[in-house]
Amino acid sequence: MSEAVAPDRLEAARLEKLKRIQELGHDPYGQRFDDHWAISDVRAKAPAENGVDGEKVRVAGRIMLQNDKGKLKFFHIQDLTGRIQLMVSKADCPELVWLLIEQLDLGDIVGVDGPVRRTRTGEITVFIQDLKILCKSLTQPPEKFHGVSDIETLLRHRHLDLIYTEGVLDRMLLRTRIIDSIRSTLKARKFYETETPVLHAIAGGAAARPFITHHNALDIPLYLRIALELHLKRLMVGGIERVYDMGRVFRNEGIDSTHNPEFTMIELYQAYGDYRSMMDLSEELITNAVRVVLADKAARALAKGETPPDQERLVLPWGDTEIDFTPPWRRATYADLFQEHVGVAITDMPAIIEIAKKKGIETHGVHPDVIVSEVFELFVEDSLVGPVFVIDYPAAICPLTKRKQDNPAIAERFELYIQRMEVANAYTELNDSKLQEELFRTQLAGLSEEDSMAKMDMEFVQALRCGMPPAGGLGIGIDRLIMLLTNSRSIRDVIFFPLLKPEHTGGKSNDQPAIT
Repeated sequence: MSEAVAPDRLEAARLEKLKRIQELGHDPYGQRFDDHWAISDVRAKAPAENGVDGEKVRVAGRIMLQNDKGKLKFFHIQDLTGRIQLMVSKADCPELVWLLIEQLDLGDIVGVDGPVRRTRTGEITVFIQDLKILCKSLTQPPEKFHGVSDIETLLRHRHLDLIYTEGVLDRMLLRTRIIDSIRSTLKARKFYETETPVLHAIAGGAAARPFITHHNALDIPLYLRIALELHLKRLMVGGIERVYDMGRVFRNEGIDSTHNPEFTMIELYQAYGDYRSMMDLSEELITNAVRVVLADKAARALAKGETPPDQERLVLPWGDTEIDFTPPWRRATYADLFQEHVGVAITDMPAIIEIAKKKGIETHGVHPDVIVSEVFELFVEDSLVGPVFVIDYPAAICPLTKRKQDNPAIAERFELYIQRMEVANAYTELNDSKLQEELFRTQLAGLSEEDSMAKMDMEFVQALRCGMPPAGGLGIGIDRLIMLLTNSRSIRDVIFFPLLKPEHTGGKSNDQPAIT
């Protein structure tokens, strides 16, 4: 076995080739390369018979494989749509082109012109007649990138992960298609996308710890937004009856397989609706996204000559099981699920307190509804495979939600769970400005003056006094949804650049790589 070549020697060899390219009068960093074909289009236009010239094409991409047979050289290049083989014979190409080809390395980006044919083995191949080096890579590709066991090594070099780890680029491109699907569904339902501020004077709209910054010119503290809610409701007061924003939200909290401090969220509000309207809309948004994923899987299967999945069956893989997204999804009340999984009625506080004590949940001096909530979280949430809507929460744990008219102790709220993950949260929105202000003050009564001032948004209360129509509101965690639709077990697998500890801290994660 030959010894591995030191990285500095490999880089020196590439620098020598860079110099040689320049000496040949060629720009190693290229110019425009117009009118090139997508590799997928070239493959689709290839002649059916071996050895028959097809159209003359021009393609561009990154060199992923080299095979040097002396006077005959083979390459595989890759673009966003796929891979294709290139072939060149010294006898059939201009001398300058051959000299340039001799300077090529893995990772270089090239553009070529030539006819597309099938080789004797049936491989679709572009036979190089002309070649331009569009970018000389000075970095040696990792030889064993597929075998890297430390997931953080991949995430810190996401550009290499996208290039060399099979399935990563496809998954991240599918993310964009899922987001496009959500926007398309909302456009069809006549929702308007808006842009709400990222910098807030008040950290409102959710119970979360904000990131704090400072505006030098105004000499005031500002907060990165922890939610989108309050500005969107003000827009609804202003007359935008169906409104949403999709963007980054920031919470200065923990990191694990389902939490990243910077994440993507959509919040939307529909005038004259309620939480039942939001259940229907949630099903439509997510099942349409599932159809996009199935169509993507079908296209990839057909490209490989494999049998595509049944696109009428709204089922996607999740590890060694499946998620069936076929609507309608189960709708179960908080109280019924509590009875089902805890084994006692939600009103039986002595029994609930006894169960809580056995599980180490603090009960002394704690409000009964808080104890119920903690027992529910422990016993019920981990059992919700779903998709299932948990509806009709105790009003005491949802103070800013409209109550049911026939039972004020129940809030018109749901949370959507899929594979034990909370994916969506929705309410029938409170539009009584006087009650909203009272509930704000009650909610903040236990906070310090500094915290309560940060969260009391009087501008929002003033807007409500103008009159906001009855409405349903919905929030969906986009990253978690994409995890479920792409069979990914960590939120970091579906975010291009997740937050990581600086390398010098030596921090490691226990997250497992994505299932592909």
